[in-house]
Amino acid sequence: MSDVTPTTTAQIIETEDRWQVPTYAHAPMALVKGDGCYVEDADGTRYLDLYGGHCVALVGHCHPRLVEAIREQAGKLLFYSNVVYNDARARAAAAVTSIAPEGLRRVFFCNSGTEANEVALKIARKHTGRTHVVSMADGFHGRTLGSLGVTGPEKFRDPTWPVPTQHTRIPYGDADALRAAITDDTAAVVLEPIPSMGGIRVADDAWFRLLRERCDAHGAMLVFDEVQTGFGRTGTTFFGEQVGVTPDLITAAKGVAGGVPAGLVLVREDIAAEMKVGDQGTTFGGGPLAAAAMEAVVDILRDERLAENAARMGAWFRDRLSGVPGVRGVSGRGLLVGIDLDRPAQPVVVGLRAHGILTGTGGDPMQMRLLPPLTLTEAEAEPFVAALTEVLAAGAPAGASS
Repeated sequence: MSDVTPTTTAQIIETEDRWQVPTYAHAPMALVKGDGCYVEDADGTRYLDLYGGHCVALVGHCHPRLVEAIREQAGKLLFYSNVVYNDARARAAAAVTSIAPEGLRRVFFCNSGTEANEVALKIARKHTGRTHVVSMADGFHGRTLGSLGVTGPEKFRDPTWPVPTQHTRIPYGDADALRAAITDDTAAVVLEPIPSMGGIRVADDAWFRLLRERCDAHGAMLVFDEVQTGFGRTGTTFFGEQVGVTPDLITAAKGVAGGVPAGLVLVREDIAAEMKVGDQGTTFGGGPLAAAAMEAVVDILRDERLAENAARMGAWFRDRLSGVPGVRGVSGRGLLVGIDLDRPAQPVVVGLRAHGILTGTGGDPMQMRLLPPLTLTEAEAEPFVAALTEVLAAGAPAGASS
């Protein structure tokens, strides 16, 4: 080991690069602190965080109520598995199901979005007795093998891996393809209600209603992957509320515990009634620390009306960015924001970083993604508009690629 304790940005980068498997493309920065919509690096530079640690800082960085809930639980019991009952898990289950759609008020706790999607696929296959699954051509559902089976972009699916077969991928929002793909052999249709990594856009309400109708007609289960869209991000607690569609299963993760690793599956109650001991399992899912964090996040979402704030701020972004030279449009719902540019987005993201603002990109190279904390205010967001206008006017920074 190194004799130097890494404290500066350079030291932290050097140490991580020395010891970690090189699977991530890092931005050249080392963040060590967070407060609300802001983060700070090891050298004291402060940034407005409009990326939210990849959609995780749902209630803001280090929200006092969340920190206190974690601190209190850490002093009581860090962990015990699901072989016993636990008060924190009981409260989390009651809290999460209290905000679930009517009819989906049973929950399975796990650790991540990809695990939640694996669980949902297993439930759908076992419930229907079928193996064929329909998903979207540009959907992203995780990097474990089952989730890769329903993930669209080939760059995530190494051809040497034995990714599950019997999957059909169709264009998001394509009604004809939807009708053709769902058959009496289909176990489930799995989709992100709003694609994110594949390029943020929203299908017509009628397409979602058709989706529900075709699943019902063929006995297929409808699975909404709300790992990014859930828990208020799109302006309602879950997306289906906006289009009048209730799925059979909802998966969630990312911000459900505000930064503590956690995932969950909301299960239709009649399906849950059929499940038996041993059908699913996980060691760490629903552990006391994560459970305490989930309960706190639900309480904060409700008490601070963060879904309503997400809807209001999403409309604010569309209004403020209208007419900015270089911005072709704004897509998404709530604070899942896609900014369509007239040029590649990555150099613009790098340019904004120099202005102390963190944003992101996705599968559409011309789109910048914003996934900020749902606590974001107009006053906090206003400097972004000014900085974006300046960066676009100046053109892409020379050599910007990281």
